[in-house]
Amino acid sequence: MLLNRRQFLLLSALLTAGCRSTPPGAVPSVREVRTIDAGPASNYAADGVYARFRALGFFIVRRGNRLFALSAICTHRKCNLNAESDRSFYCPCHGSIFDPNGHVTAGPAKRDLPTLVTFINKNGNLLVTVPAA
Repeated sequence: MLLNRRQFLLLSALLTAGCRSTPPGAVPSVREVRTIDAGPASNYAADGVYARFRALGFFIVRRGNRLFALSAICTHRKCNLNAESDRSFYCPCHGSIFDPNGHVTAGPAKRDLPTLVTFINKNGNLLVTVPAA
């Protein structure tokens, strides 16, 4: 299902706001998000992990017909992950390992890597929504 830009931005805002209740009179806390234009989706035609946006907090992954973005931040202590040649992800800080789908295969991390919201706009560019640091 393709979303238009308005639907994408609304979905991104809702996902980051979460479902927390706010006490009466308090100002709700909403985490900001960034939408990053990762360029033409056609740049990611070959299967693999694209680490170009690691410093911005995500990897782009192509597996068959599936194009998605995974967080490049370890779920244990928020260290930047390295993409390995076998398409797994390694945390140099404490040794956690994640498989190519972002599932933990070795701790100390206990939570899988989040899959980030992606969208291909009408110009064919891949947009990735990244939570603010």
